[in-house]
Amino acid sequence: MKYLLTGKKGQLATAFIRRFERQALDFLAPDESQLDVTDPVIVSAAVGDCRPDVIINCAAYNLVDKAEQDRVAAFRVNAEGPKNLARAAAAQKALLVHFGSDYVFDGLKESGLYNEDDAVNPLNEYGKSKLAGEQYALEENTRCLVLRLSWVFGPGKQNFIYKLGEWSKQSEYLKIACDEFSVPTYTDTVVDLTIKAIEAGVVGKYHLTNGGYCSRYEWAKVILNILGINKFIRPVSMDAFQLPARRPKFSAMSNGRLEQLLNVKIPSWQDAVASFLKAGGLVSE
Repeated sequence: MKYLLTGKKGQLATAFIRRFERQALDFLAPDESQLDVTDPVIVSAAVGDCRPDVIINCAAYNLVDKAEQDRVAAFRVNAEGPKNLARAAAAQKALLVHFGSDYVFDGLKESGLYNEDDAVNPLNEYGKSKLAGEQYALEENTRCLVLRLSWVFGPGKQNFIYKLGEWSKQSEYLKIACDEFSVPTYTDTVVDLTIKAIEAGVVGKYHLTNGGYCSRYEWAKVILNILGINKFIRPVSMDAFQLPARRPKFSAMSNGRLEQLLNVKIPSWQDAVASFLKAGGLVSE
């Protein structure tokens, strides 16, 4: 099986590349200069030349606040990109794997975690662009697997764990939102479950997260405790940060449907965070 990866420099693509190299799988991961997902001509030519069995789209515009003013750029990458890839994949009879976001929800659900059948209503431009992307992907290619993720973390600097470490070095105490809830999700978990889903021939739309859910404040406490960092954390409302983009206060998704389909037990977010920090050499055994 041959894989084509987009978004080579991102933390999710990096995790896939590590796994593929370790298992000696056949894959290509072109630089963005060689595979600009927003250009349909370039996408069609690249996919035609590669002739992959599976395209894994890790390219994304993830600057949530900047997207409020840069809506066009967000939609080009997050919506037009998946559409272009889905069309090219369909022409090659390839499977497209595309990653969505919990920000397609408005956070107003009052009972339980969000499942795949719940109504979507994104609050910000980033969420709207991600919703458009998953819809385009599913419309353009019947062989499409959309996996919605949340609060992704892994090696790299574009995640909450890295930022929290930096903030802890710079500040006497930390202010972390206690009323924003979702599910921290480890890139290794994403890779594991994505490969299992591909091997099982799964298509459609599913939620892929670690187990459980927490607030940003709870997550921060767990991280600092594992790292042995003694820092006072003050719980505050997310409204205190006055960020340009509105965010859902509760966007935790259930992974139960995917877990049942693949007959696996997905690790909890706490275990995933501990595994990541230990794997990164930040915590001694």
